[in-house]
Amino acid sequence: MSGPAVVLVAAVARNGAIGADNALLWRLPSDLKRFKALTMGKPLIMGRKTFDSIGRPLPGRETIVVTRDAEYARDGVAVAHDVDSALRLGAERARAAGVDEVIVAGGGEIYAQTIDRAGRLYVTEVDLAPEGDARFPAIDPAIWREVAREQGVRGPNDEANFVFVTYERAAGR
Repeated sequence: MSGPAVVLVAAVARNGAIGADNALLWRLPSDLKRFKALTMGKPLIMGRKTFDSIGRPLPGRETIVVTRDAEYARDGVAVAHDVDSALRLGAERARAAGVDEVIVAGGGEIYAQTIDRAGRLYVTEVDLAPEGDARFPAIDPAIWREVAREQGVRGPNDEANFVFVTYERAAGR
């Protein structure tokens, strides 16, 4: 029996940017609503900078923060000191919660360290190309196959057009 799937969830600009100065590059409430739906009830792994930019654990999701800082502690979150430990803890928590996914929610360094272990990617393609200092790893079509694409409906407070894309790891990859 295999364990819970590792799933990366990200909003990515046309140029691969996902953030700058520990902040998002756009305001997309419609994407945040989708993020909540995809992640609710599932363990959520993120790097320390991403967690600090949010400032609190997200309701209804157990947060696992990855940091090299041995002294790091925050109320309401579990701390792991490397990605391997975070993924193991995430799998344990997913099994205990009866869910089949462990969600990786950024940032760029954590995505880069986990994409090779992921089975699925939920990517919101954002129709912007801003400067950013955090990037999502390249999605190699030899490894990832697109299985769903849905044009997002731009709400009144969304700052850009966007498309929801789901990728699954190709068989044998």
